[in-house]
Amino acid sequence: MNEETLGAAVRDLACRLAAFSDSAALDAQTLLAHIIGKGRAWVLAHPEAALSAAQRAALAQAVTRLENGEPLPYVLGHWEFFALDFIVNSDVLIPRPESELLVETALQRLAHSRQPPRVLDVGTGCGCIAIALAAHNPQARLMATDISAAALQVARRNAARHRVAGRIRFIQADLLPTPLPPFAFDVIVANLPYIPTAALQGLPIYRREPRLALDGGSDGLTLIRRLVEAAPTVLAAGGALLCEIEASQGLAAANLAQQAFPAASVSILPDLAGHDRLLSIQT
Repeated sequence: MNEETLGAAVRDLACRLAAFSDSAALDAQTLLAHIIGKGRAWVLAHPEAALSAAQRAALAQAVTRLENGEPLPYVLGHWEFFALDFIVNSDVLIPRPESELLVETALQRLAHSRQPPRVLDVGTGCGCIAIALAAHNPQARLMATDISAAALQVARRNAARHRVAGRIRFIQADLLPTPLPPFAFDVIVANLPYIPTAALQGLPIYRREPRLALDGGSDGLTLIRRLVEAAPTVLAAGGALLCEIEASQGLAAANLAQQAFPAASVSILPDLAGHDRLLSIQT
């Protein structure tokens, strides 16, 4: 990249990223802000600023990684979720805006639970959901599980980063913690893999983010089904189980929930786009 001013670099980078990004201009601004250590607003306000040789070299290296298919959040090493900044790498799923509905709904449920409420985050990944809940409900005590030891390392770093490590116990487990704790949880949240295996192989994220965090089995509900069937043993009376789902899974997920919790109130909540996004079970 020969241009030395920030404005020229933004324009050139946006053109290069347009071939594989639907938000090329925003991605260009975000990457340059990261490279120069300023906010995106500063980048837009100072197009005449010159890039140093070191900054140009760092930018060239980052662009090579993007052009090789690496997602922008992994190149940056961090990503925002629920107004908090999280460390991310290729061991964890990149936090998505649609998962904020899960946090918002859980916080509403926690506001009506006992104090201090007990929360279980199943499949925590980078820890963004558990940490967001802890940050916005200082009374909550949380457990967070993941089958991936590497993901849990990232989650622990994020908990320390946001000063909530003392209120979240991270456990390597296949869904529920083992051994089970001697108490029930007021709220269980989960953003488990829910993309059907065959569909995943045709998506751009295939091989770009950890398959372990994406592949939901033949119908996309393998892990969700296991969690819903196991949850009655660990969910408190009057508690809530909230599970993110794929947009086409609403009816199937609701049927699973009603079978496991015949006396509960089961609903499917839509995201901002109007798509089915969250399975809610209220006991």
